[in-house]
Amino acid sequence: MEPLDLLAPDHRGLLIGGAWRAADGDDRFEVTDPADGSVITDVANASVADAVEALDAAVEAQAAWARTAPRERGEILRTAFELVTERADDFARLMSLEMGKTVAEARGEVGYGIEFFRWYAEEAVRIHGRWMQAPAGGSRLLTIKKPVGPCLFVTPWNFPLAMGTRKIGPAIAAGCTMVVKPAHQTPLTMLALAAVLAEAGLPDGVLNVVPSTRAGEISEALMGDDRLRKVSFTGSTNVGKVLVRQSADQLQRVSMELGGNAPFLVFEDADVDAAVDGAMVAKMRNMGEACTAANRFLVHSSLAGEFAEKLGARMSALTLGRGQDEGVDVGPLIDEKAVDNVGRLVADAVQDGATVVCGGEKPDGPGWFYPPTVLLDVPVDAAINVEEIFGPVAPITTFDTEDEAVARANATEYGLASYVYTRDLARTIRMAEALDFGMVGINTGLISNPAAPFGGVKASGFGREGGFEGIEEYLETTYVALPAG
Repeated sequence: MEPLDLLAPDHRGLLIGGAWRAADGDDRFEVTDPADGSVITDVANASVADAVEALDAAVEAQAAWARTAPRERGEILRTAFELVTERADDFARLMSLEMGKTVAEARGEVGYGIEFFRWYAEEAVRIHGRWMQAPAGGSRLLTIKKPVGPCLFVTPWNFPLAMGTRKIGPAIAAGCTMVVKPAHQTPLTMLALAAVLAEAGLPDGVLNVVPSTRAGEISEALMGDDRLRKVSFTGSTNVGKVLVRQSADQLQRVSMELGGNAPFLVFEDADVDAAVDGAMVAKMRNMGEACTAANRFLVHSSLAGEFAEKLGARMSALTLGRGQDEGVDVGPLIDEKAVDNVGRLVADAVQDGATVVCGGEKPDGPGWFYPPTVLLDVPVDAAINVEEIFGPVAPITTFDTEDEAVARANATEYGLASYVYTRDLARTIRMAEALDFGMVGINTGLISNPAAPFGGVKASGFGREGGFEGIEEYLETTYVALPAG
C-alpha cells in the first residue's frame, strides 16, 4: 500500500460539518517531501470564510454533542484507537513522507499519539463533580463539570499525529466540538486521522479540519468570534504570545505549549554509558526537532571528555537519509530555513571556541539534511546555548558544582523539559525541586507519556496535555447552591 492510499482523493479537501469539500475558490497548496523537495500532493487551502464556516459547524454541533453520554464519547475514541492501531504502518509511512522522520520513528509516534485516544476513552466516564454540606449547615453545595464549548486547535509540523490526538482526545471526551488547523507543511496525517474518526462514528461537525497557508488570518478571525471558547496551540513562543493577546478580547480559555531549551545535566556520579543512552533519545528523537529535545548538555568537568567521546561515536555512527529508505537513522529537517538556522548556530559556536567532535558540515545533494553533531567546550553564552536548536546538534558545556549546574540550567526564558543523570537519591530530590521546568526526567531521556501531564512554565507556556489534568483544560465548573430542605 502506498502512503497516499491511506488518504482518499476527496479527503485532501476541507472537512466541515461532516462533508469533505473544496476550499473557497478551489484554492489549493502543495505538500512537499523534505528529503528532496518533490511535490507529494496538494490539498485544499482554506480561506478565512471557510474557517468561519467550520466554526459555524462546530457551534451547531456543540449542544447535541455535549448531551451525548460519556460512554458513547469514550467508545468513539476507543474505536478510533483500534482503527489507527490496525493501520499504524500506513500512518507511519504517510507521516514519514510528509515530515521526513524515519518510518520506524514515525511508527513510534503513532503508538504514542494514539494512546491519547485510549487514555481519554477511559477518562470520558470519570468526569466528576462533588456534593457536600455547607460548613455552616443549612444548605448543600453541588458542583458539576460542563464542556468549555467550541475549540480552535493549531497543531505543529513536527509531530503531525501526536500533537493532534493530545488535543482532540480530551476535547471529545469532555464533550467539546472543534476546528483544527494543522501545520501547512504536514496536513496529510491530520486529514487521515479525521477520516478515521468519522469512520469511528464521530458525529458531523464535532471535528472540522481546515488545512491552510493562512494560519494567522484564520486564528485572528476565529478568535475574534465570541462563539469560540477555547484555543490550544502548540508552536513557537512568539506566535503563542500573539495568540494569547488575541484571546483577551473574548476572554477565551487558552492552552499554550511553546518553545523549549532543555538542559541535560550529567553529574560526577552519573553512569556515563547510561547518560549517553539517554542523550541519544533526548537529543535525536525527531532529528532534534522537538520542544522537549535536550538543547544544552551541562556535564561535570570530570566526565565531559569521556561523555563527548562516547556520544560522538554514537552520533557519527548514525546514517543520514530519506526516512522512507531502509537502514536510515536520521531523516531530513523540515525545510531549508531549518538547516540554515542549525548551521548558523554551529558556526557561531565554533567561532566562539567550541570543538567539533563529529558532524558540523552540511552534506551536498538535494533535501534538507544536517548531520548529527557533537560540540565540546561550548561557551555558556554561545547562541546555541540560548536559542532553541531544533536540529541534531549536542553542545556540551562543563560545570564544577551543583549550584553552578542548577543556575545554568535555569538561566533561560524557557521552562518545558529538563533531564538529570545522577546516582545520588538526595540530589535527585533536590533537582526535582530546584529545576524551574514543567517536566524533569531523572536518569531517562524519554519523559513524554499520555498518562502524565505534559507542559511547561515561563516562556514555554501554560496548561497541561495528557494525564488526569489534560481533560480539565476542556471543562468548566458550575456551582449549584441547594437548600437543605
